[in-house]
Amino acid sequence: MRKIRIGVVGLGRLGSIHAKIYSTLENVELAGICDSNENIARNTAETFKTNWSCDYKKLLDNNLDAVSIVTPTAFHYETAKFFLQNKIHVLIEKPITRTLKEAGDLIKIAAKNRLIIQVGHVERFNSAIQAIEKFSNKPRFIEVHRLGPFTPRVKDVGVVLDLMIHDIDIVMGLTKSKVKSIDSLGMKILTDYEDIANARIRFQNGTVCDLTASRVTSDSMRKIRIFQDDCYISIDYMTQEALIYKKINGQIVSEKIDIQKEAPLQKELASFIDCVANNRKPVVSGKEAYEALKVALEILKKIHK
Repeated sequence: MRKIRIGVVGLGRLGSIHAKIYSTLENVELAGICDSNENIARNTAETFKTNWSCDYKKLLDNNLDAVSIVTPTAFHYETAKFFLQNKIHVLIEKPITRTLKEAGDLIKIAAKNRLIIQVGHVERFNSAIQAIEKFSNKPRFIEVHRLGPFTPRVKDVGVVLDLMIHDIDIVMGLTKSKVKSIDSLGMKILTDYEDIANARIRFQNGTVCDLTASRVTSDSMRKIRIFQDDCYISIDYMTQEALIYKKINGQIVSEKIDIQKEAPLQKELASFIDCVANNRKPVVSGKEAYEALKVALEILKKIHK
């Protein structure tokens, strides 16, 4: 099997992890990396023995099959558009773009050129989420908390596009229904964007979802609870553990769901390579990412009002 030649644009904390993982995957060659900081690009290239550049357009010289775009959101559109127009598959970190128009444009270009867009909604590859899919059947109410301390590295977006969008994508995948209405509120605390946000989403099939995201909370929590007619499922994203509660003989009985824990990002990137190699549809394509962005932007619209 021919190795897939991959590039990485953006070598911050997450982009460097992308490069490291690609360098270890079978049937993958890390063919080139790019960062606007020359020292970072050169040093990372030396670590992984690959080519480097400060201009992402020059990565074309490395005969890429695909590329990971791990830049700030503001640069997703122009970077992804360039590679798609040059017949290269792309994985874009979430959110896909800043606007729906930009996202729609990328989807059209990819379709025209028969290329793959995968978007980095990494929680789809969380082993706990994947393990409960067979138990999730017509959720009535979903409650999500994604809370953690402030980190200054994220400066270009608020907590909705930084954190909550993960859970928006998850609940849309669980409900498989269109949104009926959204109520939301948020507060600025340490940045010029919302640092705490809450949203209540009502879906057309009757499911109600309550999401809370914060990046100014002292303790970290990433949990989702799914309430159904026949059971209640509790999932901890961080520990990749899940419990299912059922009513048996008039009593509530809990059972721990058997989960084989794996690194979600490793699974996500390996899945992208598999999609490129075998022309498969990604778990989170541009279409799913577009819908998640649409809901996130509506939440922001309500917050700003």
